[in-house]
Amino acid sequence: MATERARASGDASRLVKKLPVRQRLDLLFDEGTFVEDGLLARALSDDLPADGVITGIGQVGGRHAAVIAHDPAVKAGTWGLYTVEKQIRILERALEDVLPVFYLVDSAGGRLTEQTSFFPGRRGAARIFDLQIALSGMVPQICVMLGPAVAGGAYMPMFCDWVGMVEGNSSMSLASARVAEVVVGEKVSLDDMGGARVHTTISGCADERFEDDATAIDRAWDLFGYLPKDSQSDPPRAPSRPPAANDWRGVIPEDPRAGYDTREIIERVIDAGSFFEIKREWAPEIVVGFGRIEGRVVGIVANQPIVKGGAIFVDSADKAARFITWCDAFNIPLVFLVDVPGFMVGSAVEHAGILRHGAKMISAMARAEVPRFCVVVRKAYAAGYYAMSCPGFRPRATIALPTAEIGAMSPEAAVDAVFRRRTDAMTDAAERERFIAARRAEYGADLDLLRLASDLHVDAVVENEELRNELARRLAAAEGWSRQPPRRHQPVLPV
Repeated sequence: MATERARASGDASRLVKKLPVRQRLDLLFDEGTFVEDGLLARALSDDLPADGVITGIGQVGGRHAAVIAHDPAVKAGTWGLYTVEKQIRILERALEDVLPVFYLVDSAGGRLTEQTSFFPGRRGAARIFDLQIALSGMVPQICVMLGPAVAGGAYMPMFCDWVGMVEGNSSMSLASARVAEVVVGEKVSLDDMGGARVHTTISGCADERFEDDATAIDRAWDLFGYLPKDSQSDPPRAPSRPPAANDWRGVIPEDPRAGYDTREIIERVIDAGSFFEIKREWAPEIVVGFGRIEGRVVGIVANQPIVKGGAIFVDSADKAARFITWCDAFNIPLVFLVDVPGFMVGSAVEHAGILRHGAKMISAMARAEVPRFCVVVRKAYAAGYYAMSCPGFRPRATIALPTAEIGAMSPEAAVDAVFRRRTDAMTDAAERERFIAARRAEYGADLDLLRLASDLHVDAVVENEELRNELARRLAAAEGWSRQPPRRHQPVLPV
């Protein structure tokens, strides 16, 4: 009877546009594989079945994983003494048995009536975060936000590798809208303060937003298929598929200043339908995500010329740095598609710390031990080229397309920097234009691709149509790579 009562959960009226917690678990786990722990927590209480959280282990696509799933029908998924203890125990189990962890988050925070039992102690809520940090980079941690995460509990998603949010239902914030009004005098809705749109487009705290529970869980399930079960394993292989498109005509504009969508290049390089983009709506001037080349998982880092010219800003540097550390943690080779005018300049970005954030990206790239491949698609200028794994940072290969230009800056910028005073002093406009054109031509000769290849600044120049095959062969040749001992798992740092 107690078991039936616990499985029946709590107040179904709380589930407006939400699936019951056990239906969520049915969507996540392979049928018949889930084994639950702690079902009878608070069994002597009529209003706290399972103390508002389900924990256990099942199989996701044939591989074992642990889960923490808050039950919004039990006091809005709030945390009490045994809610916290159950989460600690399953994370300890994940650490002992090296298990990936899925988090189905839907909690209104801690129960203040029980705060002395779960907040300050050695096995209080802080222990949950301590375990999450210990697991970071050791096993995948995937979070699906199906409701709120408030106060300290909002850090649970932040220590995960990926966060998906359901539009209209999920939110993350360190305080409720009511508390924000009392403390800082701000009147704002919870959705405007920390809803799915805010965190996927403005803060970058979440990766993707969805219309309902089922779509979000399905997406998390797909993501798991790109990741190994732990940091000592290789990512799963899939059958090879041809790319979605082969025709490169018109993809890269003849005008070197014209924009284009770098996803058009990605889809001609990777297996059809295999691109899993990360943080698509945040810092869109850089595109990152997982894909497959002849079945092998790769991480893609690509400048996006149609957004801000593809320059690297503070947020895009953070976005790339975190993705690079994620790939390195889980043995996923990296392919950089370079079309970058450099890091953004100006007082606004300097005040925002572009040097600090840029150094974070460059450091993450340089520390990555996984095989890296640098593909210069078009312009590769200034320190932006450095951040995109240029030859000085030891990529396995630097490959150039026929449209590539590599240099400290563009001919236009270089001539202006060197000769600005001289050209300003010229009174004859025609003479000034001829002088500038001649100097640009001279500087452009230094960027000649044949010259760069002759001086071994690039390892290969390939036609666009051959890029996929070139990368596939080089990836296959690098399969025997290994890390330099001693090997310690690499934490995946928050943005």
